[in-house]
Amino acid sequence: MSFQNAKKVVKTFYSALDTANINEVSGVMDLFHESDARWRGYHPFNEIRDPDQVAERFWVPLKSSLTSLQHRLDIFFAGDNVYPDTGGVWVATMGHLIGLFDKPWLGIPPTGKMAFLRFSAFHRVEGDKIVDTAMYFDIPHLMMQAGLQPFPPQTGAHFVQPGPDSHNGLIFEDRPPHEGQETLAAIDRMVKDLGQWNSGLPLEEELARTWHKDMLWWGPAGIGSTYTIERYAKQHAGPFRGSFKERSKTNHICRIGEGQYGGFFGWPNFTAIPKGGFMGMPASERPGEFRVIDMYRRDGDKLKENWVFIDLLHFWKQQGVDILERTTGIVSHAH
Repeated sequence: MSFQNAKKVVKTFYSALDTANINEVSGVMDLFHESDARWRGYHPFNEIRDPDQVAERFWVPLKSSLTSLQHRLDIFFAGDNVYPDTGGVWVATMGHLIGLFDKPWLGIPPTGKMAFLRFSAFHRVEGDKIVDTAMYFDIPHLMMQAGLQPFPPQTGAHFVQPGPDSHNGLIFEDRPPHEGQETLAAIDRMVKDLGQWNSGLPLEEELARTWHKDMLWWGPAGIGSTYTIERYAKQHAGPFRGSFKERSKTNHICRIGEGQYGGFFGWPNFTAIPKGGFMGMPASERPGEFRVIDMYRRDGDKLKENWVFIDLLHFWKQQGVDILERTTGIVSHAH
């Protein structure tokens, strides 16, 4: 299947979803998905195997709360999955769902103002249908826009995140295949260096092998964003590594690249046991799952920007802390 055909399916699906009224959402989901399509979402939604249920549990409540909801995309590309068992053509997207926060969602109080729900999604397309989706959306980021504080003060900066500095993240036309291969190679080098936390080099030297000195790291709410290798090491990578033990091997379900852009996701990507300190929380002996989507922009032979989505609600729920319930006082009924 061509990348452009797969992209057309996803682009048309997003447009149909944006313009659908509440009563039309289920029909849109049915039109663009196989009946047994798999959908992996952020906690409390998790995995759903029925497009009608995705409509009922996620899209309809969200569109009812964030009125005039629209996809505002910053990154859009496709690629052949490097992993054959979940192979085929996948389309990756990233940006914000933007709307007017008019009614409560998941117990988060409405503001009546514009709100941005940052998201990233991977869709596997076969023919004219989507058969598999991973969509991670930063619920704590929305909570913070509504004046809630789900987490202690973070180490990085918090704001609505911009798209790529190069403003070329929407790839609607073919790119030379070697560009995507170079991006995947840069990501592979980084994962081999950083993925297991055991390179033997000082952290900043290790990072400099695969990252530009003035890298931009756009992390999830609760961790925040940071700029330059020196500050990334100080404000995220160092504290993060120091907060965990017994990190598992890295596992990805999809990894693709096109042009200067690439990304991956896992379910989970890895597990680790908190030693204490991470996000102000105490140590535990419980392994926690990190479900992560990473998006990258390559510049030359190194990585320049990285947007990171981590299902922190799922991670802390595994540690016995229900962040949603604790922050809103409402027990979510989503599955």
